[in-house]
Amino acid sequence: MPGLQDLQKLKKELEAQAAREKAEQAARLLAAKRAEKERNLFESAVGQVQRLSIVARADLKRPAPPASILQHELDAQAALQESLSDEFDVSSLLDTDQDLSFRRPGVGADVVQKLRKGQWSIQRQVDLHGLRSDEAREAMGRFIRDAHKQGLRCVRVVHGKGLGSPGKAPVLKDKVLRWLVQKAEVIAFVQAPPNKGGAGAVLVLLAPVRAAKVADSARA
Repeated sequence: MPGLQDLQKLKKELEAQAAREKAEQAARLLAAKRAEKERNLFESAVGQVQRLSIVARADLKRPAPPASILQHELDAQAALQESLSDEFDVSSLLDTDQDLSFRRPGVGADVVQKLRKGQWSIQRQVDLHGLRSDEAREAMGRFIRDAHKQGLRCVRVVHGKGLGSPGKAPVLKDKVLRWLVQKAEVIAFVQAPPNKGGAGAVLVLLAPVRAAKVADSARA
């Protein structure tokens, strides 16, 4: 049987446990009173509220806007930059008789001669002076595309003679020739005669719209 000391020890433990439970209960009551007081303080500060009746609401859903013109232009420029290569080999495609010239298969030599003699009037031109290579490529590609869409047949591309380049080499001129050969809208070009720019410009003959579309399909 437990002794007197054991009973006293058990009594103290029970009293301690009861005291802890009482303290915890008092703490919970105090916390609940504080929360209630805070709620009452908010209600007294705001005052009585009334639920709003449901009213008709506007439907703000709108159809997706069409692609912006700016983004379309950026996409077109990106496509130009990817499609026109600076490394395209044109050495076997150019005629270097008395002056530089190019004509696509099926285009007669007389077309080049007429172009060189000025039988097609120059309808528009683009000047690439002072542009970096990537800027010149995009400007020329955009110019050729727009001119063709407008139904123009003869245009001039001014690339300069390269006198301001390091070593006075016509770097931009060589690149312009590569880019022009890669454009389906271009069916022929010649170095401009002296009175129309000479070695610093190229006269370009553009295909009719339908012919260029056929060339694009064949190349794809």
